[in-house]
Amino acid sequence: MSVETLQDLFEHGLEDIYHAEHQLLDALDDLESNTEREEIAQAFSEHREETQEHIERLEEVFEEFGEPPEKEECEGIEGLITEYEEFVAEDPDQDVMDYHNMAAAEKTEHYEIAAYGNLIPLADQLGLDDAADLLEENLREEQDALDELKELTEEFDIDAIPA
Repeated sequence: MSVETLQDLFEHGLEDIYHAEHQLLDALDDLESNTEREEIAQAFSEHREETQEHIERLEEVFEEFGEPPEKEECEGIEGLITEYEEFVAEDPDQDVMDYHNMAAAEKTEHYEIAAYGNLIPLADQLGLDDAADLLEENLREEQDALDELKELTEEFDIDAIPA
């Protein structure tokens, strides 16, 4: 896809985050299953449900934009997932794994927040007011998820991890 216009840039970004959200559905399952602490695993489960809603909203954005939902490989998220898989393969101590899972999730939230934050002004500029509102809703939920992860990280007993 050649990106030469604001519309092209919006479509490219939309396809990128659409792919990312799909990839994160599976990644959140992995995070949940690789976490022993119930409150952390529950946060991943809840965010997985929200992620499904994000995908549905993105499909509405595609509809308003007049294009069918398509994915553009999101190399940023792919890289974060690969990094996570490599870490898991090292078979770390469970406390280390739980802490790492929160850190990995925080990284993806930052990526998603940046993606939505970049798409919203493009939607506004293109006159896609309903799309901008849907993207804003996803952004708010991603920010809330990041805040929850930060709280869980602060409550984590880091002293339980061997130095």
